[in-house]
Amino acid sequence: MDVILPIFSQRLKQLRRDRKITQKAMAELLGKTERHYQAIEAGCINVPATQLIFLAGYFQTSVDYLLGLSDQQ
Repeated sequence: MDVILPIFSQRLKQLRRDRKITQKAMAELLGKTERHYQAIEAGCINVPATQLIFLAGYFQTSVDYLLGLSDQQ
């Protein structure tokens, strides 16, 4: 699979690891399977705007930061 969102992928993974959250726990939080979440974190799936907003809120950052449009958390 092609990585379509490389910066998002890197930042999401780092935010999750910084908070010591498992991929399984993130999948449950989003109502997805662990495999689906792994594909999100690998940058292989376009994430809907509602999930981006949820993730930004959850990690207390901005959507712009998650997408690589800003380097300010």
